[in-house]
Amino acid sequence: MPGWNLKTIVGLSMLRESTRHFALIVLLLSASVASNADEQVDPKTHYPSVAAAINTKMRTYHYDPDELDTHEYLRIEGAISALGKSATSDEQFTEGFREIWSGGPFSHVTINKAQQSADDLADYLDTLRIGGGGASLRWHDNVAILTVNTMMGLDTIEEIDAAYATIAERDASGLIIDLRENGGGAFAVLPLVSHLLAEPVDAGVFVSQPWNSAHDREPTKADLESVEPWEGWSIKTFWADVQTNPVTRISFSPVQPVFDGPVYVLTSKHTASAAELATDALRVAARVTIIGERTAGEMLSQTIFDIPGGFHLSLPIADYYSVAHGRIEGVGIKPDIAVEAAQALDTALEILKN
Repeated sequence: MPGWNLKTIVGLSMLRESTRHFALIVLLLSASVASNADEQVDPKTHYPSVAAAINTKMRTYHYDPDELDTHEYLRIEGAISALGKSATSDEQFTEGFREIWSGGPFSHVTINKAQQSADDLADYLDTLRIGGGGASLRWHDNVAILTVNTMMGLDTIEEIDAAYATIAERDASGLIIDLRENGGGAFAVLPLVSHLLAEPVDAGVFVSQPWNSAHDREPTKADLESVEPWEGWSIKTFWADVQTNPVTRISFSPVQPVFDGPVYVLTSKHTASAAELATDALRVAARVTIIGERTAGEMLSQTIFDIPGGFHLSLPIADYYSVAHGRIEGVGIKPDIAVEAAQALDTALEILKN
């Protein structure tokens, strides 16, 4: 994989910057070819053009123009322009950008040096295998404990499917799904949810700029039902569809084998993005009891753009609304049983024992 390194991956759709979240992907990509040396540029013109491109992309593609007219965002926009005038190296610019956005008004904004086009990155992510270990199954007596630490990777999807097959073979008395260290990812959410459903469920909708430019309200159930469920389950397709469609309907259907016993989902303040989507979808389906801490509240969909200077800019192009519980971004998912994350597993096991 020439040109691929860790910085390539930091802007993934529905991923965050935390070291914990990327640990598995780092193992796969850290041995790839190192990045090329920075080209010689004139900082006086180079970085102001990068800053201008960032602000233009945000204004063009962000899911809600009204959020960009707030004092908080205007301050950030100005700070990025000032950074463009003061930066003298790629490292200084990227570090300065991350510092500016560390307390930003919404999630899923990153910038990194690119070694390939955004389209090439999307193609690669659709076939990514993280090297195993994204999901693991262990047992406590006859209770299955399925730990899922990322929603990324074809092998994570395979591990989840295999886990449910084993759970069915052993006729587990209960299932605990541990998402406490899951910061999101992509479509491993599909098997994780689908093996627990007795019937199809509409989980929620992503809404993009075309919706927010035409409406000053949240989408309703009627709005959701006015479009067909999205079925692409490809990162590249998702990025394209969710950006252009006013409403993208997210639905799940049962996949065999279906586990119909008691299910407990463990959450923490680190449970984010696609992991929050999975948690909420199961909550909508009334299939789980959530134990632990309120989740991170980082539930937007982002995409990656090529911008001048050889950078990738990731920015949020769609907001998410749960059918039953509304917006998750900035709010998170409240657990049914609130305990410290470190106590969540023991709490679930104690309930199942009784």
